[in-house]
Amino acid sequence: MRLYLTALKPTDSVTDGFLPAARALGCSVTILTDRPEQHPDAVRCDVRDPRALIDAIEHLGRPDAVFSNSDHLQTETALAAAYFGLPGKDWRACAAAKNKFLMRRALAAAGVEEVFSLRLGPGDPVPEPVPYPVVVKPREGVASEDVMLVTDDLAAAVAGVRRRRPGEALVVEEYLEGPVRTLETLGDEGGPRVLGGFETTLGALPYFVEERLDWAAPDDSHAHVLAALRALGVGFGACHTEYVLTPSGPRIIEVNYRLIGDHCDFLLADVLGVPLFEWILRVHLGERVPGVPATSAHASAVSVVADRPGVVKQAPGHESVTDGGVRLWHRPLRSVGDVVTLTRTNRDYLGVVRAVGPSRQAVDAAVAGFRAARPWVVE
Repeated sequence: MRLYLTALKPTDSVTDGFLPAARALGCSVTILTDRPEQHPDAVRCDVRDPRALIDAIEHLGRPDAVFSNSDHLQTETALAAAYFGLPGKDWRACAAAKNKFLMRRALAAAGVEEVFSLRLGPGDPVPEPVPYPVVVKPREGVASEDVMLVTDDLAAAVAGVRRRRPGEALVVEEYLEGPVRTLETLGDEGGPRVLGGFETTLGALPYFVEERLDWAAPDDSHAHVLAALRALGVGFGACHTEYVLTPSGPRIIEVNYRLIGDHCDFLLADVLGVPLFEWILRVHLGERVPGVPATSAHASAVSVVADRPGVVKQAPGHESVTDGGVRLWHRPLRSVGDVVTLTRTNRDYLGVVRAVGPSRQAVDAAVAGFRAARPWVVE
């Protein structure tokens, strides 16, 4: 089986997840990327251009699957898969999910939910008044970069983002107040299956840094999220949806039409006890999603977030331990000697601790003990 995987920069999800999964399935993998020097045995291709992507694949040899886990390449990859008549995502759903303005319009048109939202092109004037508080964010941003709560003076906030991101479109949205949740789904030609979801703990406002995710029991909010995904045409393949439990009911924050990141993809596989990366690739090879097992375990992913700029003086390494029935893994994202500049985004992560155990209390105790014994030091 010949698998083409499109990518930009290297990620742990691909390097430690999808590539080993592809080898386990017996696939011959070709990575197509605009950064071949960063990937082993990759082929240079303008992967942001679906015409170039299709041309490259035809030249290299007909595929059995075309796949991407990149936030930025879902539409292009879906178009290539459709060209070759392969299982894949609907490119229109990919475009609507990635573009936060299109997502809001589609959900409103389908009668799923109404959330105040407006689009600001690079040269558009900033409207006043707006229903404060609002959130300003890049229309197609990732990792909470330049996402900010604004309680007054929207013009000043927009000007600041535009200085950092000239030429990019922004969206201004109603602030959705309440607990943040995620829903993780995996779909085949018959539609999506719920894998599970997480409760998200955010850092201090006005920023939206995700500091912790905890496995959450299913509840009635899943029905609303699945209705939103249907309205967008999202179903096939992996999807990570973030939403808020507002006093008026669930409201979507964003739909990331790929697998959850920041090592929560590995955590999801750990808590379910399934070869998740293989499952996702099998779907793109035309197979069905297996039955999703129930679990009574608790799972947490705790991000070690830098709280000051400086230089990393002490850093724990890769580690896997078992403590009191809790399986725990640490993945460093920085190294001793690295210079830390605070961005107030998920880019401030120093490392991630993920843990699976019999209860929330056991997991919390194991994580706290690990972090106390192996501190990060930034000075």
